[in-house]
Amino acid sequence: MTTVETVLLAAALLLVLLVVGNVGFSKLAEWRNPPIGKFLDCDGVVLHYIDRGDPAAPCVVLLHGNGSMIQDFTISGLVDLLARSNRVVCFDRPGFGHSRRPRLRIWTAAAQAALLVKALNQIGIHDPVVLGHSWGALVAIALGVQKDYPIRGLVLASGYYFPTGRLDVWLMSGPAIPILGDLVSYTVAPIISWAVLPGALRKIFAPRSVPQTFKNEFPASLVLRPRQLRAAAEESALLIPTAAQFQAHYSIMSHQVQIFHGTEDEVIQFEQARDLHQALPRSDLHLVPDAGHMVTYADPAAIVAAVNSITNS
Repeated sequence: MTTVETVLLAAALLLVLLVVGNVGFSKLAEWRNPPIGKFLDCDGVVLHYIDRGDPAAPCVVLLHGNGSMIQDFTISGLVDLLARSNRVVCFDRPGFGHSRRPRLRIWTAAAQAALLVKALNQIGIHDPVVLGHSWGALVAIALGVQKDYPIRGLVLASGYYFPTGRLDVWLMSGPAIPILGDLVSYTVAPIISWAVLPGALRKIFAPRSVPQTFKNEFPASLVLRPRQLRAAAEESALLIPTAAQFQAHYSIMSHQVQIFHGTEDEVIQFEQARDLHQALPRSDLHLVPDAGHMVTYADPAAIVAAVNSITNS
């Protein structure tokens, strides 16, 4: 066997070991972090969700950001606070947490909103307030412009609404590339993501520290699974085109919209929120001082008050 053949064989064996190891790691992560809610089979997609509070109360639907899952909202306290006077439904969006993400669909914000409309109708949720954080804000907006599903209003937190130059977004999109992306997702991407995750968490919570409850309770190992890394990469690739597409809707949106953004957000600048407030016919802007991207942790009480102001209007 030549030197080249030996190197190629060793590389192939290493790739196989990485794939097997990452598949095993994913199974272990799911076993150690079982579902905390129920499952719904909707339009061929298995969705994981929680349903809390009084079923007869006004409903609030929570949509998490890219790479996250239901636990983001439970750990922040938003679910418990909202459930005191509302029915609270929170989904793992397709591909995240314990929800599936069929590969034959392009999961744009509009596609996710269309699926969620069917899911909400299936479980009897009508006229909700929709709260979206980060990438989930785009899905919330997509729900808001659905013509066949009325909502009470929107609460948008740390969202990205207007296209800008974002090299970081394109760099994070690698695992979404067909075939090559799968190879990356099942080999080196989980290792790289594990290495950068602590710094990424510090960045999204900055200038505040990462809460100890988040460190203790958030199932970070689920974030590192190949299928969730691929879903996150797809959403990174879709971020700028989606914001560009949605601009035309802002001036004609009739819903009451409450906008929250941290003034020290290092992921998405607060000017995005300011510009959206100016573009919308009916909105209130809440810039939270000394808060970063995880504004839901910085002032959950204010967000709950904003939700209740819509449900009670």
